Amino acid sequence: MSISVQKLCKERGVSLLSLAERSGLDLKRLQSIYLGQWTPSPSEREKIAQALGTSSNEIAWEHTTSVEHFYGPG
Repeated sequence: MSISVQKLCKERGVSLLSLAERSGLDLKRLQSIYLGQWTPSPSEREKIAQALGTSSNEIAWEHTTSVEHFYGPG
């Protein structure tokens, strides 16, 4: 069973800032991943998993926020 980055951080007492420092990823990108708004690349997945002491296969990487498509000039 996969678990979200957010839940793993809460379980392990890892702050988002600490995760950014451990993984070497940009804080804004990591925040989007943490909130389920961005699906990370394979290399980002590995960095996050290593920073959390787990395998990338154990983490749920899908979007948790619905993706809406906007058409037209705005």
